[in-house]
Amino acid sequence: MARRAAAPAGPLGDDFSFVSPVAKYVLFFFNLLFWVISVVLVAVGVYARLLKHAEAAVACLAVDPALLLITVGVLTFLITFCGCVGSLRENICLLQLFSVCLTIIFLLQLAAGVLGFVFSDKARGKVSEIINGAIVHYRDDLDLQNLIDFGQKEFSCCGGVSYKDWSQNMYFNCTASNPSRERCAVPFSCCLRDTSQAVINTMCGHGMQARSYLEASAFIHTNGCIDKLVNWTHSNLFLLGGITLGLALPQLVGIVLAQLLINQIRDQIKLQLYNQQHRADPWY
Repeated sequence: MARRAAAPAGPLGDDFSFVSPVAKYVLFFFNLLFWVISVVLVAVGVYARLLKHAEAAVACLAVDPALLLITVGVLTFLITFCGCVGSLRENICLLQLFSVCLTIIFLLQLAAGVLGFVFSDKARGKVSEIINGAIVHYRDDLDLQNLIDFGQKEFSCCGGVSYKDWSQNMYFNCTASNPSRERCAVPFSCCLRDTSQAVINTMCGHGMQARSYLEASAFIHTNGCIDKLVNWTHSNLFLLGGITLGLALPQLVGIVLAQLLINQIRDQIKLQLYNQQHRADPWY
């Protein structure tokens, strides 16, 4: 007599879930943290933007730090919103959108790093173009002015290629027809630091463009910021690599958690469909 085949093992109950609460809530709080950061970035950017004069805001859109904060904040807000809601509601579409956006951002960062290394000369030219544009709008935007002053102080430099690049600014232009009281001057952030002075002399850069390199070097930094920036980059490759890794690691963690949660949700859907189709089976 033929032996009866063994009955299949009973299916998992309706109360069983493939979705791991750990993966779900880690991804949720991970996105919630960056969602809060994005709101702060947007708030700071909007506040800084509202403090600017309308004409200055229009003239300096390309190099406006406030606009950069708003853009990064809004993008981060939208992406992390998809991650928060998608993980909490176990929504595959939102999780896929979140994962795809993070993947695109990661690949763009990787491509930018590779292209910047391969085409270093063109990258240097682009940096020079940005710095020259910032010099032109130095007096038009207080945030930009503070950013340039901070950079020139930290890198002990002045201008793009040299201190005479400040002649591109209408206030510091060194032509005889310039009526500005700052004609042939450079910002005080170009000046050599005198630790004995209790009060900063903001007039120390006046007339420096009219002097030769040797004469001006006794009072200000004559080397441009581009070479200083390149040298600093070469000297701090490990630091830059660590920062890059620190930015990429959260993105990779988010992508992995999102894909893990998506697979778990799909398995849960399959389980629910299986249970619905086999409720009438004798072994159910």
